[in-house]
Amino acid sequence: MSKQRILIVDDSELVLAMARDALEEAGYEVICAQNGLEANSYIFSMNKPDLIILDVMLPMLDGNKKAKLLREKESSCKIPILLLSSKSEDDLRRLTAESGADGYIGKPFTSEGIVASVKKFLTKPS
Repeated sequence: MSKQRILIVDDSELVLAMARDALEEAGYEVICAQNGLEANSYIFSMNKPDLIILDVMLPMLDGNKKAKLLREKESSCKIPILLLSSKSEDDLRRLTAESGADGYIGKPFTSEGIVASVKKFLTKPS
């Protein structure tokens, strides 16, 4: 059985490295992108990610707008999306609801926290 693939989109190399290390240690295949355009090459490929973690504050197109666009496309509308941000929990809940994302992860996050969030949304029945 192949590993589940997680795409992390964040413009911070430190955040990408921390998230990648935690998720790879938990047994996931991790792909990183630093903006929404770069993420498209993975999202719309033959080997789509099983889950996308999107930073809310991305250059060019922010994460909640990107999530809305992904929800509108048939090829990406079923991929679970988690927003990632240091915004308040109330703001994150609102952005999650507005964008159609499945959930959120607050920054700063712990290795255990990000792995638990990913597991929760990858084990949900579709």
